[in-house]
Amino acid sequence: MADPHETPPIDELLKGLWRENPVFIQVLGTCPTLAVSNTARNALAMGLATLVVLVGSNVVISSIRKLVPQQVRMACYILVIATFVTIVDYAIQAISLDLYRALGAFIALIVVNCIILGRAEAFASKNGVGRSALDGIGMGLGFCVALSCLGVVREILGYGTLFGVALFGAHYQGWVVMILPSGGFLTFAAWILFANWLRKRGVSS
Repeated sequence: MADPHETPPIDELLKGLWRENPVFIQVLGTCPTLAVSNTARNALAMGLATLVVLVGSNVVISSIRKLVPQQVRMACYILVIATFVTIVDYAIQAISLDLYRALGAFIALIVVNCIILGRAEAFASKNGVGRSALDGIGMGLGFCVALSCLGVVREILGYGTLFGVALFGAHYQGWVVMILPSGGFLTFAAWILFANWLRKRGVSS
């Protein structure tokens, strides 16, 4: 018999998009968020790469959670995550070398992304495969959306383009600050301010 207090499965999927968004609400994974969000393309690619790793690692960790001794659980989690990161790393190289070079070391650093390790420890290690997969999809999509929000704003203002397509003509003078690290901080702060404003107005997932 189902527990009446158990969270509905769909809620595991939706919570990451807004109520527990890993970037705008929990403020996790800020290193790749600020580093690769200078264009929408880079931001979307990093978001999708993290989504794949998050879902895959959640599923595997949930599957083996009862077999792994407590003393070595973190080492096992990192090993599982590193395996999926390696797969994603080679996949991106095969798809686009230019994209791979743009993302640089931040692909490998997905291994220690606090979002992925956090979901492995806090959720996948305590829940079944189905819920863990939904949690991974939701959190991954939330991360992807957040990075894309930053990438879109920074690319439009910094380059006058969106996914490489010119929006304002050849004479547009981009805001150089938006493609620099400082532009990442400014855009990130603006989005967090907007997210908090929405929460105070009672906007929920």
